[in-house]
Amino acid sequence: MSVLAHVFEAAGIASVTLASTLSVVERTQPPRALWCDFPLGRPLGKPQDPEFQHDVLARAFALLGADSGPVLEHHPEVIEADETPMSCQIPPAFDAEASAAVQELRGLRKAWERSFAKRGATQVGRSVEVDSIEGAIAALESIAAGTPWKDANIPGKNTISLVHDIRSYYEEAAMELVDGPPPAGRAAEAWFYEVTEAGKVVMAARQAIKDADGPFPVWFYMAPGHR
Repeated sequence: MSVLAHVFEAAGIASVTLASTLSVVERTQPPRALWCDFPLGRPLGKPQDPEFQHDVLARAFALLGADSGPVLEHHPEVIEADETPMSCQIPPAFDAEASAAVQELRGLRKAWERSFAKRGATQVGRSVEVDSIEGAIAALESIAAGTPWKDANIPGKNTISLVHDIRSYYEEAAMELVDGPPPAGRAAEAWFYEVTEAGKVVMAARQAIKDADGPFPVWFYMAPGHR
């Protein structure tokens, strides 16, 4: 975004960047930037808090009045990323012939359908549609069990997009099952990778690809870098 800001400005379009990583914005020096020390993925800071979000936007747009640049301001509030897994009880779906991960995702199906009906949109679909999530899990399970990743019939031939679809399915369903305020910045991520059976399959497949000297991008981006 910081680099694109220079492109927009060169075309005569004024820009303001909401920066999430201070080192990047200091290096690229966009014309105007507001650095917000918030969890990644939450550029406006607090979900379901319009007053706070409007404050972030007001501070950003105020930078348009600067006489010269580059301008870099810091938002005064810091929001720490909480990686404590959220609490989400997954409805049971018993099938003696299905793996634990497949049973789990079947148990979440009704919740996902409620989410889709309410929002009319989903992040699932980069590699597979919802009805193909089971096959996606099966491909990753086979890799974790020793099948070379090139022979595992990965849907879309892209592990990164595949994991995105699986994780989106889980998190969209979970939001229908979690009571109270939205979970902390990385609580849903931590829940998926540390608590769910699908998350464990993803991490096992990731490790298997890495151990087999698979290309760095293929395995690394199956999970956030710090994992």
